[in-house]
Amino acid sequence: MYGYYELSEFSIKFGEIKVRIEEEGNAYRYVREGRERKEKVILGRSGRLIVNPVEPVNLPKELTNFLQIKFKETVISEPKSSMDVYLTFPIEVGVFLAAKKNVDILDVFSLNNPKFSLYGNPRDGIICRYWESRVFNQIPDVDHQREGVLRLKVTNESNEWAEISTAVFDIFGMKIYFDEKMVASKASMNIENPRVAGTNFIARPLAEGMKKALELYTARKIPMVGKKFVMEWGY
Repeated sequence: MYGYYELSEFSIKFGEIKVRIEEEGNAYRYVREGRERKEKVILGRSGRLIVNPVEPVNLPKELTNFLQIKFKETVISEPKSSMDVYLTFPIEVGVFLAAKKNVDILDVFSLNNPKFSLYGNPRDGIICRYWESRVFNQIPDVDHQREGVLRLKVTNESNEWAEISTAVFDIFGMKIYFDEKMVASKASMNIENPRVAGTNFIARPLAEGMKKALELYTARKIPMVGKKFVMEWGY
C-alpha cells in the first residue's frame, strides 16, 4: 500500500478509492476514481511514484497548517507530573512523482471528510483542521487507512491540577512514520499555567522498523518555520 512503485506497475486501492497508471504511447495517465475522478498526464518514462501518509491539512484545499484534536474524554493531569496518552489523527495520502533526485506532489486524497474549527476568539483565533479522538492508555487498534496513532507526552509543569480537552499543533513540525500495520507520530504538550500550554512534535518513530514518511511541505519547497505552538486560549 505505502511505498515505491514503478509507473508501469502502479495500481492501489484505499477503501472505495482506486488509483492507477495507464500507459498512453510515450506518456502515462494518472487516474483516481472513487468519491471523485481525477486525471493527470505524465510526460516521461523514467519516474517512480511514492505513496505515503502526509500531514493532514491539505484537503479540500490548503486552508491552514494547524491541527486541533478534541478529546472525547477530559484528561486530568496531576501537578508536576508527566504521562503518555494515545490519540488518533486523520490520515491523508500523498502520491509523489520522483525522478532524477526531484520529488513533486502529484495528488492528495483521504477516506475522511475534513472538518474545520476556530481555536481562540473570532478576532485573533486560528482556523484548524478539526478531529475528535478518544483518549487511550495504550496503542489503539485503528483502521490505518483512515487514522494514525499519536503518542502525546503530557507534562504538567504547574502547581495545579490541569483539565485537558483539546490539543492544537503546528503541522509543519509533524513527523509521520509508518509500517504495514500502523501510521504514527509523537508529540508533547507542556502545561505552563492554567491557561497556556505548548505543543511540539517529536522526530522519532513510535516503534522500531517504522519508515519515515516524505513530508509534503518538503516536496513543495516550503521552508519550515517553527515547530512549537503555544496554546494561549486554553487546553
